[in-house]
Amino acid sequence: MHDARVLIDMGDEAVRRLARRRYTLDLSSLESLQSRRNQSIRTADELRAESKRVAQEVQKTAKASGDVSALKESARKIKEQIREAEAEQEQIQIELRELLLSIPNLPLDSAPDGDSEEFAVEVRRVGTAPTFAFEPRDHVALGETMGILDFGRGTKLSGPRFSIARSVGAALERALATLFLDLHTRRHGYVEHSVPFLVTRKTMTGTGQLPKFEEDLFATGVADRELFLIPTAEVPLTNLYADEIIPPAELPLALTAHTPCFRSEAGSYGRDTRGILRQHQFSKVEMVRICAAEESQAEQEKMVAHAEACLKELDLAYRVVTLAAGDMGFSAQLTYDIEVWLPSQNTYREISSVSDCGTFQARRAGIRTRDEHGKTVPVATLNGSGLPIGRTLAALLEQHQQQDGSVTLPKALVPYLGFRRIQADGTPSEA
Repeated sequence: MHDARVLIDMGDEAVRRLARRRYTLDLSSLESLQSRRNQSIRTADELRAESKRVAQEVQKTAKASGDVSALKESARKIKEQIREAEAEQEQIQIELRELLLSIPNLPLDSAPDGDSEEFAVEVRRVGTAPTFAFEPRDHVALGETMGILDFGRGTKLSGPRFSIARSVGAALERALATLFLDLHTRRHGYVEHSVPFLVTRKTMTGTGQLPKFEEDLFATGVADRELFLIPTAEVPLTNLYADEIIPPAELPLALTAHTPCFRSEAGSYGRDTRGILRQHQFSKVEMVRICAAEESQAEQEKMVAHAEACLKELDLAYRVVTLAAGDMGFSAQLTYDIEVWLPSQNTYREISSVSDCGTFQARRAGIRTRDEHGKTVPVATLNGSGLPIGRTLAALLEQHQQQDGSVTLPKALVPYLGFRRIQADGTPSEA
């Protein structure tokens, strides 16, 4: 959440930067709310001071055996005015908080202009997109023919945008998750966590999913508690440190978790409806880093490299792009997308987003550290996919497919699977 004073002090600069996200900041409304809030605080403070003065006058007059009835009536009226002033202050504070919670993060100037993926700027390409002497099939056709993916039964159980992996397909999903966790914990220094998949409204608000994106979430409840299914492990991992002060010596923190993710995909129907690219439930290995604010951009570069390492281990061709300011997530100030090559679509598709959120989420969640003077200051938070299991599986099947319908898997997966090849009939083979 933004600091209202900072936005007001920035003035036209804040308006300009938010306009790059297609957000119109009503600076006059913000200034009015902040002014009313400050005035309500002053009024309540003045009334409390007056109440204290009258109370002392009552005691003084009573000791002198004077008539205190008028003073007591004055004290009663002042107390009523204090209640009214405090109620007004609370209402203004609610309005101000609601406004601030609705304002997205300020994009960095290094994010290109634009509001869609068409305006993303390519940073680099890694690997060579495979060419085939035959018409490559998509992961749906490959998975169903081999019998390792079952979309019909997934739909039967839960409706559209659910699928089932079976036999070698399920083993491959498990192997991918374990490989990614091993890379991040053993090579990249992340600490693995097992976290709840249900979280509170406050937790969702801390990372920016609420209140703006409630329609994208699945809500449920336990007894009298309102809970939400997590859309990504970013939510519980980041909020592990909500309302805490992290000692500077402990920074940066590097956290990872493998969890299911649940998304309603509101407004996205018609996009990627075939296969496992956009589902209501999928699993993902997530990376989160928490650091000093001035270190966030350097930490982001590290995270991009960590996500790339997963793709390199799997011999997958991909590219890295910088997202346009108007196409980034609500909480991000700069985002790199990593896009993997999908032969069936003859294009690169997003497989990981690595976002630097600056202090935006930390302010909302109350995550702080201390500066060199001992003063508490917000940390920076970053998150990235490292990687989603379904999209990675789709890319593996498509990029490594063979003319006979089999799929040759990369060597990095052999220790986790015990085989190197999925034959056309879905059975594993060492060759």
